Formats: sequence, C-alpha cells, structure tokens
Amino acid sequence: MSGHQPVSALKGIGEKTGKLFEKLGVITIDDLISYYPRAYDTYEEPVPIGQLKEQTVMSVASVLSKPPDLLRTGKVQMVSAMIRDLTGTLQLAWFNMPYMRANVKSGQMYVFRGRVVKKRGRLMMEQPEVFTREAYDALEHSMQPVYGQTRGLSNKTIVKAQKQALEMRRLEREYMPAVLRRKYELAEINYALEHIHFPSDEKELLFARRRLVFDEFFMFLVGVRRLKEHREKEMSSWGLKECPEILKLRERLPYALTGAQERTLKEVFSDMAGGRVMNRLIQGDVGSGKTIIAILALLQAAYNGCQGALMVPTEVLARQHFESMQKLFTENGIDKVPVLVTGSMTAKEKRLAYEKIASHEADIIVGTHALIQEKVVYDRLALVITDEQHRFGVGQRELLSNKGNTPHVLVMSATPIPRTLAIILYGDLDISVIDELPAGRQEIKNCVVDISYRPKAYAFIQKQVEMGHQAYVICPMVEPSEMIEAENVVDYTKTLKKAFPESISVEYLHGKMKAKEKNKIMERFAAGEIDVLVSTTVIEVGVNVPNATVMMIENAERFGLAQLHQLRGRVGRGKAQSYCIMVNGNGGKDTMERLDIMNRSNDGFYIASEDLKLRGPGDIFGVRQSGELEFKLADIFTDANLLKQASEEVNAILDQDPGLEGEEYRELKQKIEQYLGDREEHLNL
Repeated sequence: MSGHQPVSALKGIGEKTGKLFEKLGVITIDDLISYYPRAYDTYEEPVPIGQLKEQTVMSVASVLSKPPDLLRTGKVQMVSAMIRDLTGTLQLAWFNMPYMRANVKSGQMYVFRGRVVKKRGRLMMEQPEVFTREAYDALEHSMQPVYGQTRGLSNKTIVKAQKQALEMRRLEREYMPAVLRRKYELAEINYALEHIHFPSDEKELLFARRRLVFDEFFMFLVGVRRLKEHREKEMSSWGLKECPEILKLRERLPYALTGAQERTLKEVFSDMAGGRVMNRLIQGDVGSGKTIIAILALLQAAYNGCQGALMVPTEVLARQHFESMQKLFTENGIDKVPVLVTGSMTAKEKRLAYEKIASHEADIIVGTHALIQEKVVYDRLALVITDEQHRFGVGQRELLSNKGNTPHVLVMSATPIPRTLAIILYGDLDISVIDELPAGRQEIKNCVVDISYRPKAYAFIQKQVEMGHQAYVICPMVEPSEMIEAENVVDYTKTLKKAFPESISVEYLHGKMKAKEKNKIMERFAAGEIDVLVSTTVIEVGVNVPNATVMMIENAERFGLAQLHQLRGRVGRGKAQSYCIMVNGNGGKDTMERLDIMNRSNDGFYIASEDLKLRGPGDIFGVRQSGELEFKLADIFTDANLLKQASEEVNAILDQDPGLEGEEYRELKQKIEQYLGDREEHLNL
C-alpha cells in the first residue's frame, strides 16, 4: 500500500472517520504513520490497596465478595462494588454503565485498573477497566501508545488504524549513511517507525525515538544550512540610512530604552544600512521591549521611501500591533500609514488593503500569514519582520522575504533558548539578545501547589475579578481522553462556572475551534467582556491583555519550563501586581524540583539553562516544548546533545560534499529533496 493513499483506504475507516482523522492533520497513510503517540500507558504490576496513591492510575487484584450494587442519584446511575485485602478497603465505581453489574461476578479474581481518588475521606477507583488475571498478565509491563484524540475518535480506533497501516505499507528504503548509523547507534528507519508506535519496553522506545529525532534535526538543519549559504551571497538593494525623524520619536517616547535595547537597535540599524541583506534574530524575554525595536526599524524603512512588513502568529495580536502603531503615530505626528491584512477580513476589506499596498499608499503592513498570499503585491518591500518566529518556521520566513527584492529580514522570539542551541537552530541568522527588562516592571509572584489548593486558588481568582482584573486558566487538553489523566478545557470550564457566581463570565478557547470563533473569544477577553479564560496553550503567543493579573496552570508538570515561562508572560503586562499559580497534578519529587525553578525566577534565559541541566532521557514522557519550530518528536532541551551531533554531521557532510554527489549519499540526497519539496508544497497551499 502506498503511503500517499488516503487513510480511508484502510479497513474500517469510512468517510466519517476519515474526516475525524483529518481534524488531527492525518490525511494519508504516511501522515498516520508519522502521527506519533503523545504518551505511553504502562501496565504496572497490581499493588496492595494500602499502596494506592491518589490522582494516579494504578492496578489492584482482588476477588469480589458479593455482587455489585446499582445505585441511582437523579439521572446518574452508579454501579458500586467494594474490594478489600489485608492492607485496606477500596470502593469501585462505574458511572452510567449499568451493564457492569452483570459483567463483574462475585467470587472471581479480577484486576481492576483506574484512577484513584479520595472522596469523603476514603479511596475510590473511578471507571476502572476490568481484566481477568490472564488477560492482565499478557499486558503487564507492556507499553500501549496514547495518541492525541478528537471527539468521536477514540484511542482504540487510532491504534487499530496504526497497526493496519504499519502492516500494509511499503517499506521505506534506508537513506541514512551506514557510517552515521553506526557512529550514533541509530535504528534502521522501518524498525524506528514501527517501534515508536508499539515498543515492547522503554529501551526499545528510546532506541526508535533516537533515530527519528536525529532525522528531524538533520533534515531541519540541512534546510537552515541551505538558507544560510543562499543568504550569505545576497547583496542588499536597500541601504536604509538612519533618519532624523526616528531620533525625534525616540526623544518623545515616555520611557528611555534599556542598554540592551540600545545595543540591539544599533545592530539592526547597522545591518539595514550595510551592503548585505540583514538576517537577524532578536531574542528577548517576555516584556523586554522587542516591539518598539520593530516599530523603529519599520519606520526607518518607511522614511527611506520603502515598505516594511510585520508578520505575527494570530489575528488578535496583528490587530493589537496595528492599533498601537496607529495610536503612536497619531500622538507623535508621524505621517506614515500602517495597514492591516488578516485572513478573516472580508473580500472588500482585503481588496482595499491590497490596493493600498500595491500603490504604496501603505508604508507599513501588519498581518498574519495572510501577508505571504500571492495576491499581496508590495512596492519596494525593504524590511520583513516575523514575530514569534518558531510559529512560522524556516520556509514561511523565506516565502515572505521572497515577496520583495531581497528585503532585510528581522526575526523576533520571546522563547528563551540557551545561546549555544540558538546558534544551531537559527544558523542562518545573526543573533541579538535583549537580556534586560525595562525599569519599573513588577515581578510576577509565583507559587507551585498541589491539587488540594484549588479551592483557595478559585477564591483568589474571584477576588481579583471583583477588583476589576481578569484571569487565565490553562489546561493541557481540549477534551477528556480515555487514556490520559489531565485536566481538559471543556470540563474545566463547566467546573469553574459552578465554582464562581453567575456575575463572573467564564469562557474557553482552544486550537480546534474555527479561526473566527477563536478571534471572537480573544477579542472579547481583550475588551474585558470575559473575566476568566480557560484555554490550552493556544494563548501562548496570542494576545496582550494588561488587565489580566492571574495565570493558573493546571497539570504544570506536563509542560516544559520554557513553555511555562511563555504562558506566565501573558500576565504582568499592566501596572497591577500579577500572579502565576502552577498546579502540580502528580506531586512527584522530580516534578517539584523542576517547577521550583519557575518559582524562584522570572528570568527566561536562566530558566532555559536550568531546564537544559535537568533534562534526561526519561523526560520524553509527558514533558515537551510543544509548538517549538517544526518538530513532531524532537525536543531541543531533552535532545540537546543529539541536536549538537546532527548539526556537526550536517556541516561536516556539506563541507566535504556540498552537492551530496557521493554514492553513499544517493538515498539521503533524494530524501532531503523530498523533505524540502514537501515543505515548499505545504507552504504554497
């Protein structure tokens, strides 16, 4: 079976299920095989009741001394049974599953596996799976894949489809040179693809994952290297000289630039005035003042008779940048015209914006990825700025820069990455670091708590809202999952609506919502119409709300530190004191050690370097910098050593054989061309 065939070619997947897979970005068989598990469920040995821990999924073996009871409370039916051993007693509860009463018989040995909770002072296992001893023994110590799901598509359906796809697919030709595979102990590609989904143990999983992560880094870095070589030869058509109007504006600003901002601005202006095309990354912590650097650079282009473009990841952020620019220009008598371009604008609004851009009535263009659509025609585009670069990737950055006659390129990122890794990941760019926060910015107060603190946290949020402020609550998941124990946005919103008075407006936001819905929610939150926003990490780079003072992060242990820091950066943007409450859902000692780094510091670069020291191979389970660059599996912190090794090999191979003409590179060359071609095709859709 060809990997290009649709998933509906698999048995049991009709049109309806195919559309559910499409929601996950899985359209072809190849897409399915590269849709990797987000976690693994390990069936551990059953333990005595006395050793069960709250809020964890565990197994216990026991015989029912009497048949289960069927209880009714209103519309809810509960099948309840009690089991006991020498170490304690445990209640089993199945809600709205009346058939379980007949399925579980007294006097028979079963293994019950489920989430352990404490209610009214005693332990209870909710919705436990039931196994015969023989069936559980067959699963014990195995690792079952857990995939990201969507409503209507269960983990079992995805697992079944994966098994079928792996059995029926055409095997891939090995493309990584044998010398590299031996040197870095890399699995054969087909072995890796099979065992990332169905490993028999952790050792096998790590071996498979290592190969796929190395490949992700290798291909990405080949792309970066090609871009670097292309750009090093580029001479600039745009010598943008410093203008007196910029100096006047800087004198009128209500604050002085920090030393780090001054240094960065000098580097940017020097690049723009030089003979070569600027390709620069500005790395600056949340709130370090990157935006004013961008505005001054865009004005520099405008006062030199050219256009500048600013591309950001969300429509709400684009609108906020556009409106703050308009306000700044009006207040300071600046006659340059900014224009907004976003995907949700009407056809008429877009046409008018395109006309202004093409006629050069617009000097500065602000927007989302809509800026790289074919219909946008620029006039003397001399500067391209992308904000939160990791949301776009190398290819989109290149597409936007191709819109002009080799314009200067400035990339801004608030993702704190240690300099050693940034040099590798952004190898095609020079790097400026803004490592200083503006004076008078209040530090966010942090606390790491366990789940027992929730009632106090809710009371605190209510108090902040009553004082006129707003709050974010972050959950790792959109909807409940049958396999992953973590808070989800949909159910959590219902919980908060019950916990707060009706006067407090609670809404939710997640990445699976339609763009218009997301924008509407973000705009309402920014306007103060929503008091508490329950969201996934989709808000990580989405919106600037100075009135939001509380960030509560559920299951904080499931996020990497750099991502937690990004989320925390959504608050602390106004004059009021802000707070970040991180709820540790599993209470583990290692997790507390990691989260304590967040508790101690608000410095993103310190946090990133400490995160790097703490990471080990075991951290692939559950903790990941999701959304980082273009990687499905690789994590720049956990896999930092592999990233460095891949970088060394890419440079060594391309230095020795730039065109990959050697016989040993024939398959690799084809794979690289396919990889780069796929990305170009994806970006031009």
